[in-house]
Amino acid sequence: MWLLVAFVLVPMIEIGLFIKVGGLIGIGWTLVIVLATAIAGSWLVRVQGLRALADLRGSLNDLRDPTEPIAHGALILFAGALLLTPGFFTDAMGLSLLLPPVRAALLRYLAKKVRVERFTVGGGPERPRRSDDVIDGDFTVVDPEKRPTHKPSGWTRH
Repeated sequence: MWLLVAFVLVPMIEIGLFIKVGGLIGIGWTLVIVLATAIAGSWLVRVQGLRALADLRGSLNDLRDPTEPIAHGALILFAGALLLTPGFFTDAMGLSLLLPPVRAALLRYLAKKVRVERFTVGGGPERPRRSDDVIDGDFTVVDPEKRPTHKPSGWTRH
């Protein structure tokens, strides 16, 4: 139900803002602002996305819970989608999601709403140490050497 409301309400807000802002500053400046926010927003998404990816790598390397960096990355991705959508309302929402304090507050709110049943790290079988991967042994060739039954075609080298 909320998704339906969003798909109806957001375009109505955007159309109203386009009419209002376009009437105040003109269509040319309105289009320049929409294009500039898309360009600036995509640059900000790239910079913050790379930072979130570095945080994710760090948490995985340190064997820490990667939930927070993944959630920040997902919100940055969502912010990028909002910034690429033409409109003032979606641009404002996207730019606000690029602010780390806003993302942190949203994640705290969502954490209160989500209940985690179980979380385990490294749920697979224990991997053997590197020295256990080496097997020493002898071998004997069982198949006799193959000899060609016909002359080479000229397309191959001996």
